[in-house]
Amino acid sequence: MEQDPLIIFGVASAAALASPLGGLIAVWARPSSLLLSIAVGFAAGVLLGTFAFEMMPKSLELTSVPVVAAGFLLGLALVYFLDLYVNRWRMAGEEADQKRAVEQLHRRKKPRGSGVAVLAGGTSAEELIEGMAIGVGAAFEPGVALIVGLAICIDNLSEGMSIGELAFDEEQKNPKWRILGWTSLIGVSLFVSAVAGWFFLKGLSEPVLGFLFAAGAGGMFYLTMTDLVPEAESHQFQQSSALANAMGFLLIMALTEMI
Repeated sequence: MEQDPLIIFGVASAAALASPLGGLIAVWARPSSLLLSIAVGFAAGVLLGTFAFEMMPKSLELTSVPVVAAGFLLGLALVYFLDLYVNRWRMAGEEADQKRAVEQLHRRKKPRGSGVAVLAGGTSAEELIEGMAIGVGAAFEPGVALIVGLAICIDNLSEGMSIGELAFDEEQKNPKWRILGWTSLIGVSLFVSAVAGWFFLKGLSEPVLGFLFAAGAGGMFYLTMTDLVPEAESHQFQQSSALANAMGFLLIMALTEMI
């Protein structure tokens, strides 16, 4: 269809620009912890709704349950191993029994980059999977690309704000330029992968597209559960993150029925 290139370029551009926009908001306004909890919590809810109501059901329409499960696990594993790599293969939660041992390891072998570099660099790589999800969605149904693109757009806006907050907290030189540089890289990564995904994958068979779409869902699911949900909860006030999460989830449920 002649409109397909316009759709993918428009969706990819909006999602790509959302990250530097979030960085600019952090530079100009320094969002409060309450605003961050709402923004990141809402983004988490939007992504959870996108998995539940759009990405996994569409994947199951294209191929079998085992193939969808394999794709989902592959996408999750790719992002998981990237997370392990940047953290020197050891991670532990704040209350974990292993926390002290992991901290001792990271004092000897620091994570590959500062906190901002680890977060933004990892996010840039993960955007390749999210961009592919937009491209694959557009390859078989433009409406799917619109919903997935909206979810990633909201996610990138909140990620940009979080990167900005972390950059200012680290108190290194020129935090504003670091914020804009990293968030722009995230946007470029997503745009390139979305357009490339649509251009190179649109002719593939439905089972292959279903597998790839499920892989995108797996990678995004990992990010949501390990990054967005904990980040939103760490800033919450009166469970503001949980309420925002619910609103984002319901928004995607409604949009899925409308589009």
